[in-house]
Amino acid sequence: MWQSILFNLIQVAVVVGLAPLVEGVLHRMEENVQSKRGPSIFQVYRDLWKLLQKDEIVSGESSWIFRAAPYVAFVMPIFVTLLIPVLTRYPLFFAFMGDMLAAGFLLALGGFFVALAAVDAANPYGAMGASRTRMVGFLAEPVFMMVFFTVSFTAGSTIPYIVQASWSAVPGGFLEPVHILVILAFLMLILADESRIPVDNPSGQFELAMIGKSKYLEYSGRGAALIKWAGCMKLVVLTCVLCNVLVTPWGLAAEHTLAAVLLAIPLVLFKILIFLLVLVIIESSLAKLRLFRISEFLSAAFVICLLAMVTRLMGS
Repeated sequence: MWQSILFNLIQVAVVVGLAPLVEGVLHRMEENVQSKRGPSIFQVYRDLWKLLQKDEIVSGESSWIFRAAPYVAFVMPIFVTLLIPVLTRYPLFFAFMGDMLAAGFLLALGGFFVALAAVDAANPYGAMGASRTRMVGFLAEPVFMMVFFTVSFTAGSTIPYIVQASWSAVPGGFLEPVHILVILAFLMLILADESRIPVDNPSGQFELAMIGKSKYLEYSGRGAALIKWAGCMKLVVLTCVLCNVLVTPWGLAAEHTLAAVLLAIPLVLFKILIFLLVLVIIESSLAKLRLFRISEFLSAAFVICLLAMVTRLMGS
């Protein structure tokens, strides 16, 4: 049991410690594609350190929700890390504490508190961004439910480790139509949930057009650092679900040894790097959609999930 707990702690340390690096690599790759030099891949660490050293200014109109939201948003991805395969193919100590639906609920809970905090600060831009975020969330929830039902119906379980083992047991299973459609729908869901192009422009600075960033405009100091860090971890967690559960378990530790788990770290980072390349290609090829077109984007993802379910039923 102690070995399983140790491996769980290593997974948490990898997600918490390397999430800013993943965000920094993504920023650098996006700038390079635009023929710019771009910041250092370690710039996110410097930004977090500066924010942690600064004083935190809290609006006099805010309540305890504004102060608690950064901590809730920071802790939720850590809880999800305990439930999903990050470095190992076999289940760890907390693997059966929740399923994929619980993981989605935890991530949504962090976003819900941040949206409440944006309204609580009495900043009109924060409330505008929070309402847009909730709109995207309401549209994305049916897509998530369809992905959840399709995966559970195909794999016969909702536990991420069991889904991974079931899907990887079939040779070339990730090339099946159902598998490809679910991966595509989940990728579109990540773009919407993380406020990436074409749903939102993460590098935009215009308050009236912001969706994701406008929720924490009022935060400074430690609160801003925690929310920024939580966003990095959430991207890594969703990427691990996509790469390790839905695509392929390649690179994960199959042996119950510390050496195998440590060896899996660079291999998993390589898989994340490949996903970042795909993300950069998508964001460099598409333009930001208008607000009323976001519903069409997520409706397409829902139809793809529905098509995957129909394909599975027809195939069985």
